[in-house]
Amino acid sequence: MADPAVLAQLRAQLRAVETKGFRRRPALPFGLAPIDSRLADGGLRLDALHEIAAGTSDMADDCAATLFLAGIAARAWGPVLWVVRRRDLFAPGLAQVGLDHKRLIYAEAADDAELLAIMEEGLRHRGLGAVIGEAKRADMTATRRLQLAAEGGRTIALLMKRAAREGSDPIATPSAAVTRWRVTSAPSTPLPVAGVGRARWRLALARQKGGEGFETEVEACDATGRCALPSPVADRKAVAGGSANRRAA
Repeated sequence: MADPAVLAQLRAQLRAVETKGFRRRPALPFGLAPIDSRLADGGLRLDALHEIAAGTSDMADDCAATLFLAGIAARAWGPVLWVVRRRDLFAPGLAQVGLDHKRLIYAEAADDAELLAIMEEGLRHRGLGAVIGEAKRADMTATRRLQLAAEGGRTIALLMKRAAREGSDPIATPSAAVTRWRVTSAPSTPLPVAGVGRARWRLALARQKGGEGFETEVEACDATGRCALPSPVADRKAVAGGSANRRAA
């Protein structure tokens, strides 16, 4: 159960949030046909709980999963509540995927139970664009409470599931989440010139209500929170070659 003082402080912050002028939508599309066409709602339902987990225990995958959900929140319609257990978020990194620090409200929880209670409070407020939490343990009862709190609103609930123990699968346990994703880093495509190309992620939709799972590869979120379809190396070289020829002419 969350500390009453913590919830009272959170309610005061939420009442101060200004939400006018934001356009609300029933679902948040990725803007990528190969993904949106395979999602039952044409995107991520805004009045629902979605789970994201790193594909492995590697730090690179953990960062990829964090930035993936940050990019989703960046494209939501308003302020974002992020509930953490530890203070390890890197604000400049979140800003690089479109989630500006001015939109963020941070809350620190003592344990998973308090974290889930704060998330539920934020979802019931109805004045936020997204509510994010990071937990190791969230059973069917807890996730059902989050899903029920989100229903009827336009606040997307994003729960990052971390492994409860080494080698365990964070999203193997039953959940009421509408979609459940695994995010794994993939080799980036080198640019035609010296340097490293845009990072790539392997997205695996392990489960979705009303549809089937699938896997796909995307380029990581840009400064607007949007992923992109990978561009073949050959295409990039052709473009670079054409540019060089024009400069030579």
